[in-house]
Amino acid sequence: MEIRSLLTGRRGVSLPFTDYSAPILGGEPNGHDWMLSVIRHGKAAGWKYIEIRNPMPFPDSIPAFSTYYGHVLDLSGTEESVKASLRDSTKRNIKKAVKEGVTVSGYTTEESIREFFRLNCLTRKEHGLPAQPFHFFEKIYEHVISRGLGFVALASYKGMNIGGAICFHYGGKSIYKYGASDRAYQHLRANNLAMWEAIRLSIRQGCKSFCFGRTEPGNQGLMQFKSGWGAKEQTIRYYRYDLKTDKFVCHEPQVRAIHRKIFHFMPLPLSRFAGKVLYRHVG
Repeated sequence: MEIRSLLTGRRGVSLPFTDYSAPILGGEPNGHDWMLSVIRHGKAAGWKYIEIRNPMPFPDSIPAFSTYYGHVLDLSGTEESVKASLRDSTKRNIKKAVKEGVTVSGYTTEESIREFFRLNCLTRKEHGLPAQPFHFFEKIYEHVISRGLGFVALASYKGMNIGGAICFHYGGKSIYKYGASDRAYQHLRANNLAMWEAIRLSIRQGCKSFCFGRTEPGNQGLMQFKSGWGAKEQTIRYYRYDLKTDKFVCHEPQVRAIHRKIFHFMPLPLSRFAGKVLYRHVG
């Protein structure tokens, strides 16, 4: 898909705003002829580069631009068998949330999207990132959730929503796409209960797998959280072909810590405005 941006340039990405999406090829591909076709198209269209977010590795001779880890949970069993495979600490956290009075429900309403957006703004600010604009989540509701292809799981405590998750499901697969929470209630372990309810809802939708999305290699805490659900770990590689130099590149510029500090301490209204302006340019 082509991204056009005055800030970040024009480029082709498989697929924007996804953790990974292997190229979709018709018929039997002949070697790497498909890649040559994409390169020719990209040059004619004036792209800066082509980015392929691939769950399967290219040949070793092609360098990866960046690498992440993915975690996929097998849902082919029953709720009981899936729960039995969880790490003991994960089970304890679920039990603690229930004991503390946290409840979780699944929703497919516009109001649930609005509540998730509120929590997501808090989470993004905490992580030093601008929040996605509400219009982005409106489109998720319009094209995914309202069509029966996803849901919002919201964790509530004493009448207040304190955590949540957005999941998509299609073709027997469920994808945990976004998670958010109010850090002030972190001790209640609401995220654990919200995740478990999202898994249960996915099983009831007939899904046979649950994808936890990508994780940066340096985020050990998040990797430990995801592995606690009995998920199988896999490597996700992004490949970037620079159309100016006609070669794959392998060095990804890192976001400077100062940028995260700025967004972390930025007032919430300003952070929302920054996300509204900037998010469409990243893809």
